[in-house]
Amino acid sequence: DDSTDTATATSESMGGGDYTADEQRVADFLQSEPADDTFQGEFIDATDQNEISVDVGADGNGGAFAFAPVAFKITTGTTVSWEWTGKGGEHNVASVEQSDFDFTNGDPKQSGDPYTQSFDDTGVGLYLCEPHESLGMKGGFVVVE
Repeated sequence: DDSTDTATATSESMGGGDYTADEQRVADFLQSEPADDTFQGEFIDATDQNEISVDVGADGNGGAFAFAPVAFKITTGTTVSWEWTGKGGEHNVASVEQSDFDFTNGDPKQSGDPYTQSFDDTGVGLYLCEPHESLGMKGGFVVVE
């Protein structure tokens, strides 16, 4: 399948030590303890999209305790839509201190409307699910021009 080959080649070219400084910040965060076991060193390239959806409660970290995609790259002005899967109990999306952006959807919930946020400046977004932080449920993204 050519699409699989293309996706793999793109992912490999963005992983394994070929990171920009901002991508390295995301990788370091995701690999720090407790590490997110869904991060395999790859970033989804969504720089050609106006919006990207992230599943909250995706498979990973010993259950439905992951964000998918876990790491991605977007351009300024892109909207990120975190969408609850209804699995894994109550989750939230909360930026961490090391993040260049301050954002949170508030109290943990199991389902409901997506949490959407647009990012108009370049930088790094680092976040986690507060109830499942100890399991490694975290995510990150890079915003470029």
